[in-house]
Amino acid sequence: MARDKVSTDILWKDRKRILFLGLPWSFTRYSVSKDRFFISKGFFSIKDDEVRLYRIMDISLERSFMQRLVGVGTIKVCSGDKTMGDFEIKNIKRPKATKELLSDLVEKQRDIKRVVNRENMIDGHDHSDGQADIDDFDNNDDDAPFDR
Repeated sequence: MARDKVSTDILWKDRKRILFLGLPWSFTRYSVSKDRFFISKGFFSIKDDEVRLYRIMDISLERSFMQRLVGVGTIKVCSGDKTMGDFEIKNIKRPKATKELLSDLVEKQRDIKRVVNRENMIDGHDHSDGQADIDDFDNNDDDAPFDR
């Protein structure tokens, strides 16, 4: 039971910033613990969401010209979480460092949970281009199950 204990020690936190001045005048707050990512939105009515880090599949960083001027960026996250799905961490300070931190934490959690990414797997065979042959055999295939 102690192994399943979830940590709430916050390793990183920030607020969504307004793009015009880069100031945190927003009611959207982001935070990361060693095993979860949290989003809290709202002032009068507050909505709290979380995603387990091992469910995150892809992370990318986008910075528009205006975001670069102000010193913020948006991290796009592709997750397998049912409630959050894909989401954005919008207009945060130090987006490159945050992306790297998040990426490292995701990899650690995926290793701990022994989660394997199967994005290039089709029918149990690895195809680097994402395309599979219809019968999955070709004429020069040495591991064909029968002689031709």
